[in-house]
Amino acid sequence: MRRVITLGHDDAQAAVHAMRDALLSEGRHAVVAVADVHGELLSLLRLDGAPASSARIAMHKAWTAANQRVPTRAIGARLKRTDEAFDIAYYGDVRACGWAGGLPVLADGVVVGAVAVSGLPEDEDERIARIGLAAIPGADL
Repeated sequence: MRRVITLGHDDAQAAVHAMRDALLSEGRHAVVAVADVHGELLSLLRLDGAPASSARIAMHKAWTAANQRVPTRAIGARLKRTDEAFDIAYYGDVRACGWAGGLPVLADGVVVGAVAVSGLPEDEDERIARIGLAAIPGADL
């Protein structure tokens, strides 16, 4: 029998609250998402003023980071390199995303979920996602 460790509701809420607080303190508007080990949504928050389209992108970033077990930035970088470029459709799912801002969450070196942000420039999305990652008890930093 195989047991799977995954983020839960309390983990998701800790990350969402940390990301929300960081965004509000900076007067920024974005969407934050947390997914379980399978990339399925645990929590989503769209702050007032954040673009509606960013909700779907945040969910896709979280799904991609959990499923591929790498930051979404790494996938985007591969898509841009001529020696490694590939069609993102290779992943076989319309949720695959290569924009920065999705980070896998690891505990003891094993992926247990993902956090993601959308609505800001990519570097800012990733910076806020790292704040959410740091708020999850037991997450590898």
